[in-house]
Amino acid sequence: MANVYHTPALLVPCMEGLQIQKNGIYVDVTFGGGGHSREILNRLGENGRLIAFDQDLDALQNVIPDKRFTFVRSNFRFLSNFLKYHDAEQVDGILADLGVSFHHFDEAERGFSFRFDGALDMRMNQKAQLTAAEVLNTYSEEKLADLLFYYGELSNARKLASVIVKARGEKPFAQIGDLVSLMEPFLGKDKQKKDMARLFQAIRIEVNHEMDALKAMLQQTLSVLKPGGRLVVLTYHSLEDRLVKNFMKSGNFEGKVEQDFFGNRKSPFRLINNKVIVPDDAEIEANPRSRSAKLRIAEKIENEQ
Repeated sequence: MANVYHTPALLVPCMEGLQIQKNGIYVDVTFGGGGHSREILNRLGENGRLIAFDQDLDALQNVIPDKRFTFVRSNFRFLSNFLKYHDAEQVDGILADLGVSFHHFDEAERGFSFRFDGALDMRMNQKAQLTAAEVLNTYSEEKLADLLFYYGELSNARKLASVIVKARGEKPFAQIGDLVSLMEPFLGKDKQKKDMARLFQAIRIEVNHEMDALKAMLQQTLSVLKPGGRLVVLTYHSLEDRLVKNFMKSGNFEGKVEQDFFGNRKSPFRLINNKVIVPDDAEIEANPRSRSAKLRIAEKIENEQ
């Protein structure tokens, strides 16, 4: 039996957002434990198809034995190429759940959480070269400060980077405990856990090139989604949400909306929900992971600009 380690956030709104057609072709670019994928398959007919992406080796144990299902073990940044390979150049809907699952946070050896000691790893793709330890031990002080500020939104990023560089000169970083004990005195006591989470988030985003991969995937939706196809994206922090919001609004990441000669807005998408969808209290209580989830849905329009 599959080891389902991921409770899907906002499952019903996601499915409603996809507007699943029985014989359509759908893509789950963040397969994980397969929760969203299973529900998509439940709503598909005999001739429907679902293609799921995940670069994490652990996701293989959750692969669904269904002739309508195709699993691609790869980063979703290669969306277009793999869809062509699997004869699905045009699809009816794409779902992306950008959150890190509890499975990753609960596996100490993966290095995603400051709650356990273990190697400073944080790789989603275990075959990738760059690890958290390498980031901490080799990046310049300026580069460290930038990623802590932009990806972790830490106001004292420059101080933290300076402390890291000084410490690694005496002993290179290897274990999570080394980083946590070093950082604790420099994080405010009233929000220490929150700031530590932001610190780990920033390093994880860098290790996995998450922002670059997200941009690449979103840009490819312009060519692979059919007119009328749905793009459904769950985000969990402001960096992701801003990119997705701007892209759905304007087709670019700056959010610059162009107008035609008559002043009509030019965009490749029509927003389905102008107001972001968030979980209610009952869902948050049942699934704490969903607390920071934000759902945005857009429909590809006919005359792509």
